[in-house]
Amino acid sequence: MKILVCISNVPDTTTKITFTNDNTQFNASGVQFIVNPYDEIALSRAIELCEGGKGTVTVINVGESNTDPTIRKALAIGADDAVRVDAFPRDAYFTAFQIAQYAKSNDFDMILCGRESIDYNGSQVAAMIGEFMEIPSISIIKKLDFDGTTATIEREIEGGKEIVSVTGKFVASCAEGTAEAKIPNMRGIMSARTKPLEVVAAQEIEALAKITKFETPAPRGAVKLIPAENSEELINLLHTEAKVI
Repeated sequence: MKILVCISNVPDTTTKITFTNDNTQFNASGVQFIVNPYDEIALSRAIELCEGGKGTVTVINVGESNTDPTIRKALAIGADDAVRVDAFPRDAYFTAFQIAQYAKSNDFDMILCGRESIDYNGSQVAAMIGEFMEIPSISIIKKLDFDGTTATIEREIEGGKEIVSVTGKFVASCAEGTAEAKIPNMRGIMSARTKPLEVVAAQEIEALAKITKFETPAPRGAVKLIPAENSEELINLLHTEAKVI
């Protein structure tokens, strides 16, 4: 069994986000980057499925050379090898296309992603990979088992759960509960230095969208304390300022 896990290089959740170039470009100066947490969940489940010599796990990232430390962390967690498509991941469409092109020529049994990246929260890449490869795509899964021929996948839907059986190649985006994220140990960290990291050239594709502007959320206003006996003022503020009623 061969599993491909897609990983994103994202800012640490404690990072203060700023923008440059007239708010059209993310300012990466001084930012600590990490493996996208949802992708770590996908990677952990892939490693579990391949334990005991049942298969191999390859991680793939679309990014420039500055993402190599993040890829090495994925190798330290337990991936067998890694691939970096040498290009800036300008949008989900571009990223999905590059991953699909690599996967098509390397015969993976399944492709796992996180449900979304914590920087853009788009939840688009997995479905786009499935479309490019013309294989099933199952979104936001909570459980994944594989018996060698058939994958049994569980996902939450409105009012219940959905159980999906897939025979053949597929793409799935993993959410919380699919697996517990693994922490690299010293042996994993040391072995990650020698595991293969292949760099491949990106393939050209037409740009269908561009970022015109980033905006940060408006700063929080001052807290207003309303006396308990003045319920009419509280209701008025909830209606006219907070606009929640």
